Amino acid sequence: MNVKDEAGASRLDTAKLAAAALLLIAGIYAFYFFADYSALLRVLGLLVIVGGSAAIALQTQVGSQLWHFVGDARTEVRKVVWPTRQETLQTTFIVVVMVLILGIIMWLFDMVLMNVLRLLTGQGS
Repeated sequence: MNVKDEAGASRLDTAKLAAAALLLIAGIYAFYFFADYSALLRVLGLLVIVGGSAAIALQTQVGSQLWHFVGDARTEVRKVVWPTRQETLQTTFIVVVMVLILGIIMWLFDMVLMNVLRLLTGQGS
């Protein structure tokens, strides 16, 4: 692809993205402009406009790269070995216990420092 074709494609992509953004802004405006109508109809209309805007944006090079990235991310998520329910519960229990222990230790440390500070400043009885 030569430089002239890339510049034309870039301009077309910019125009498509601008059109998608304007369509999205118009949809949001229409959602609030037609506040007297049913919320269900307004939400459905907004979803249709958002879908159309996304379809336009996905026709660009940036949209194509984003769609490819999402596909790759889904593939990687499928490869993850997720922990079992028992492992999750055990890990959660350990975290809760450690937070409680550290909270108590910090509370005791705070009490000791406060008593030392009161003795040093002469405010203690």
